[in-house]
Amino acid sequence: MTNSQWQAVRKALAETGERFADVVENAPDPDARAIGVWSVAETAAHVGWIALVYTAIAHGDGRPLPLPELEEPIASATIETVSVMNDIALTAYPERNPRLLAKRLRADIAEVLRVSGDHGPEKVIGWLGGSRVPLAGLLAHLVNELEVHGRDIARASGRQWRIEAAHEAMFLELFFTGMVRNDAGSLLGHARPSPRRIAVEFRSDHTTPVMLVLQHGRLRAEEPDGTADVRLTFDPAVLVPMMFGRISPLRAVGSGKVRVGGRRPWRLVEFLRTVHMP
Repeated sequence: MTNSQWQAVRKALAETGERFADVVENAPDPDARAIGVWSVAETAAHVGWIALVYTAIAHGDGRPLPLPELEEPIASATIETVSVMNDIALTAYPERNPRLLAKRLRADIAEVLRVSGDHGPEKVIGWLGGSRVPLAGLLAHLVNELEVHGRDIARASGRQWRIEAAHEAMFLELFFTGMVRNDAGSLLGHARPSPRRIAVEFRSDHTTPVMLVLQHGRLRAEEPDGTADVRLTFDPAVLVPMMFGRISPLRAVGSGKVRVGGRRPWRLVEFLRTVHMP
């Protein structure tokens, strides 16, 4: 990980946090539906509690969380239980006033940046379900939350929101691949482990090529060596929203910004049954 990547993700967090706070505090109808059953205010609160919790997690020393109700749900989280954790968190973080949500978010992002500045980008931090991510990846995850949910709130408010490809590349490279290289913990849940090796190569203009290999219910990252079953060539600003259900796979592939190739492209379906976003 380079210093330029570290500075880039810190800048992205500050700038995207401000964009998000602006769209929240200027939302014309905080009760408008933003995504699923969540209103604009509830969506903002979702991002708000993550930023608040990260003010503690970024220390990397196991200190108590500012929302103690989340200690156990975070420790035992899997992809399948994240929705339950989110419900608990929205109760534990009751603020719904857009102006106050924006103010608190700005303060918590500033604190995350302050705390993280005392450590190096590769410091390994405990995350959901016993997984471990580099500190730069923790920041990249929060950037992605701001990007994806900023889009949700902007659309509900009739405003434009551009998801930056460079920011989503940080999510894939610093957070997701960074977690796989360290430890994914129990996040993959109790998927039936298959001995079949499924290798998917990820390539874009914004990321270093990597091959993710799923086997025996475990995921690992390897250097591309020509043995991948599937080759994904993509624009991160399309692939990541697709992974989070904001763009349909058909639309993503039809746009030409997500291309699926390789020797056994059909194996991507089996790969995504286990490796998917909540």
